[in-house]
Amino acid sequence: MRFADIVIPETAATRAALEVATAYCSPALLNHSVRAYLWAAAYGAMNDIAFDAELLYVSSMLHDLGLVKEFDSHTVPFEEAGGHLAWVFGAAAGWPVERRVRASEVIVRHMWDKVDVAEDPEGHLLELSTGLDVSGRRPEAFPVELRAEVLERHPRLGLGEEFVACFRDQAERKPDSLAGRFVRTGFAERVAANVLDR
Repeated sequence: MRFADIVIPETAATRAALEVATAYCSPALLNHSVRAYLWAAAYGAMNDIAFDAELLYVSSMLHDLGLVKEFDSHTVPFEEAGGHLAWVFGAAAGWPVERRVRASEVIVRHMWDKVDVAEDPEGHLLELSTGLDVSGRRPEAFPVELRAEVLERHPRLGLGEEFVACFRDQAERKPDSLAGRFVRTGFAERVAANVLDR
């Protein structure tokens, strides 16, 4: 698998999702969102996992918008806020209700410990790809050359430090959230040890 083999869907919804992410994310968070899709799509292709590329791309672009100040919620975890945002985005994109719900589910589930690939291939792929990108889980599942090219095209730009700060803020305000649990169980140490930052 090479970078050139990764299929990036070209639809009105994917273009709009990238535009939204570009407008609201920091440069590091934007590159993370792009890499989340690239890792996910590459893993799906390498492992013969059938997935909806448009749904996965849109979900990848929007999955962390609940962390940015304009969409941060003081009442629900950031992934739930992002799921609601995806539902609204899908409505504006003309998606049927079922597809809006799927985008919301994919974003909420990216924070789960594990997502069943048979039940939700897009959620499985986004959970796996964000785990790699943020805390360095399972780098061996991706060819070294692919990792190098993705990181060269979409550099990390201090993502680790930014993410730890965001999660600590979430944990302080929403201690019962998954972000709160992550912080209490060594999140900062896992992020600091990420092989992608070496």
